[in-house]
Amino acid sequence: MEKSFGLLFFLRKPKNCKGDNSHIYMRITVDGCSNEISIKRKCDPEKWNHDAGRMSGKTDAAKELNAYLDIVQLKVFEAKRKLIEIDQILNSVNIKKLLLGEDIDQEKHMLMEIFKHHNNQMAALVNREYAPGTVQRYNISYNHTQSFLQWKYKISDIEINKLDFEFISEYEFWLKSIRKCDHNTTMKYLSNFRKIVNRCLRNGWLQRDPFMGFKMTKKIVERTALTEFELQILISKKFSFERLTIVRDIFLFSCFSGLAYVDVKKLSIPFWISARSLGERLESLYNLERFCLSLSLSAPNKLFNNSAE
Repeated sequence: MEKSFGLLFFLRKPKNCKGDNSHIYMRITVDGCSNEISIKRKCDPEKWNHDAGRMSGKTDAAKELNAYLDIVQLKVFEAKRKLIEIDQILNSVNIKKLLLGEDIDQEKHMLMEIFKHHNNQMAALVNREYAPGTVQRYNISYNHTQSFLQWKYKISDIEINKLDFEFISEYEFWLKSIRKCDHNTTMKYLSNFRKIVNRCLRNGWLQRDPFMGFKMTKKIVERTALTEFELQILISKKFSFERLTIVRDIFLFSCFSGLAYVDVKKLSIPFWISARSLGERLESLYNLERFCLSLSLSAPNKLFNNSAE
């Protein structure tokens, strides 16, 4: 915040200026540093009140000029407020630039650079704070975001402060129409993207959440389980290719053990696996080899060597 702020309207008569009237200037002072702007108006020095910084009298001309000066003064305070909101340096130079419609010299925060930095940090913490699959999902989200920017805006990156509700809506449309993602998958990718947006909000690079008003609800998916009869058909099915037999047996093992494929993929030799190494979902399973054979599955060394590939 500034330590001192001043605003003054004053008269100045440029050299070679004809006539009795003087030009009105505005001086903006912030922390002792000043900048002056001509407001493109004139006034008779005899009718100018130097203390008030306004034209004296109650004539229509005086009322019109003073009303205009009030508007200019209001714009100065609006420019000051905007600089505070966008977290930019508050000085007389930047206020003057805003009033004249010029760009402020400010650090640009680019979306894809921030996204890439986030993913690099996650990659550095793999197997300590993040699983490899999590990092992979964010890398896919990064690639999708970059493809969307090329498709929609024909650019490779965009300033973070240009994100808005329309950007999010168009991104959702692209994921569903171009990438052919279903609704829930689209929401997962947008959820990953929202983490990047939240980081920008916390750092003060974004003043407004572009996700505000955007619904992130997922649709309820009703999954039907296989019946015991259907499982028996799978167990008794004979395949001519060993590869298909292995795929079938890994699926059946997941059905009976309760392990997801991502967990089954981690299993390996030796086959006497403790409950601790398998996790709580297999606390009662101490002899993996006997379990597989009881279901007429492939030998464990074939089963789990293939699932890890």
